[in-house]
Amino acid sequence: MTASSLATAGGTLVLAVATFASVRSGNRSARLTEQSLLAATRPLLMPTRMQDEPVKVGFMDEKWFRIEGGGAAAENGDSAVYLAIAVRNVGNGIAVLHGWRYYDERPTGAEPDHPPLDSFTRLTRDLYISAGDNGFWQGTFRDPSSEGYARARARIDSGRDFTVDILYGDQFGGQRMITRFTLRPRADGAYYATVGRHWHVDGPTPR
Repeated sequence: MTASSLATAGGTLVLAVATFASVRSGNRSARLTEQSLLAATRPLLMPTRMQDEPVKVGFMDEKWFRIEGGGAAAENGDSAVYLAIAVRNVGNGIAVLHGWRYYDERPTGAEPDHPPLDSFTRLTRDLYISAGDNGFWQGTFRDPSSEGYARARARIDSGRDFTVDILYGDQFGGQRMITRFTLRPRADGAYYATVGRHWHVDGPTPR
């Protein structure tokens, strides 16, 4: 009886170990499959390249900009501050732009966490950028009594650089990202656009 019991127990243990290994392997395979599927729909924004065609950006009050490759625009109008960036989606999925956040100063980029989502200004229209395609982001300050209006206006008048964080995600509302763009003035009145940081909102960061 003792030998028989030991044999039975041993067999059960072997079966349990095999089952555990199989389940673990299956979970790992499922995670890899999920990651592959997500990668196929993940967007990632960068500035357009210097050799890219200009991007035409229009605002609701018929204000228009023609932004050259790798560039951006910032201008003080009579009743609004206009901001725009020519962007390229280097990811595999459609980018849906959600909101933006303006900074006078240039953030250090050392902060480990992304800015709070409730600090972003929601876009008033949907902007979609296909995978591998170029598009644009645009934003305005229209309320003269707001702090952002006065600060952005003064910054543009001073001819100094500033920063814009853009919040976006995939076409299913997930995989949200924040990309930090710095706009640097050029001698001709236009701006260069550079990227300094990316944050994953809905997943682990890349660092």
